[in-house]
Amino acid sequence: MKVGGDAYRSIWVEDDARTVGIIDQTRLPFEFVTTRLESLDAAVEAIVRMRVRGAPLIGVTAAYGVCLRMRTDPSDAALRAACKTLLATRPTGRNLRWALDAMGAALDAAAPAERERRAYARAAELAEDDVRSCRAIGEHGLRVIEEAFERRGSRGAVNVLTHCNAGWLATVDWGTALAPVYRAHERGIPLHVWVDETRPRNQGASLTAWELGQHGVPHTVIVDNAGGHLMQRGLVDLCITGSDRTTATGDVCNKIGTYLKALAARDNDIPFYVALPSSTIDWDLADGAAIPIEERAAREVGVVAGRAADGSVVEVAILPPGSPVANYGFDVTPARLVTALITERGICDASAEGLVGLYPEPRAPG
Repeated sequence: MKVGGDAYRSIWVEDDARTVGIIDQTRLPFEFVTTRLESLDAAVEAIVRMRVRGAPLIGVTAAYGVCLRMRTDPSDAALRAACKTLLATRPTGRNLRWALDAMGAALDAAAPAERERRAYARAAELAEDDVRSCRAIGEHGLRVIEEAFERRGSRGAVNVLTHCNAGWLATVDWGTALAPVYRAHERGIPLHVWVDETRPRNQGASLTAWELGQHGVPHTVIVDNAGGHLMQRGLVDLCITGSDRTTATGDVCNKIGTYLKALAARDNDIPFYVALPSSTIDWDLADGAAIPIEERAAREVGVVAGRAADGSVVEVAILPPGSPVANYGFDVTPARLVTALITERGICDASAEGLVGLYPEPRAPG
């Protein structure tokens, strides 16, 4: 996608064919900074510190983390240890395990001397697969925006509400929830995006608003608690969010606050869509209540970053000293509240039957 008119992806292999480049998302929206990952430890740190974030991008970053380790030690023990270390970085998203399983399958049977080459080749395939999947999600999701435009009698902009950041910054390119928005914008369909700020890390305000602005998509940032108010007043035509893990029965785990938006959408008869690639589906899990919910550091709630009047970026404490904090990173939206799932293969009901209809191929357990 575009940054200052130039095409970027969120992760890439540098000209040396080994080092991995990323956009440091902790520096946005105030600074656009790229950095290089040169070791497994650097990839782990980038995931843990959320320099890269979003389930699809985390998966691809982990794949390249394996590559970086295979450069220095292609042994069986190093491969197993690298995958174990990377898997422990973020517990909720499914794409992380999916990508590491794919890397393990590609490298287990390879001779150590072949592992570095095969690792980079497989990681590149995973990155390209993510781009293709997200582009296809955009094509399929375009239909729901076109339908909303038709319901308006082709008059006025379609108002889309999203939560957190499920744009191209959360994937390798295009995004999930925002891919249909970008396709509709390219098609000339008038639209406007309500952007939830998404406390505590403000990924909506700092990332979604930034990338929509880079593409010239009309948008407005709102506080997290304003969505229901807008829905009651007819100012939202549809909601589209992403997913960090989706069960085989259609329950959706996404950034904390998604469940509340789904409840408000149901109460106001507003379609609530979830956009995701198949790598996000946990085929071994039938109940969203079993998804591990990441609990993050209290500091994320108690400290906010912003730009001061002199242009410097500063951090400010906002809580009374000593106040306890609970910082749950995700919540689960039951399938019954999801209008449909938008995937790279099409749109389906949020149900076991709907998902199997799109993905009928057998899968090995585990």
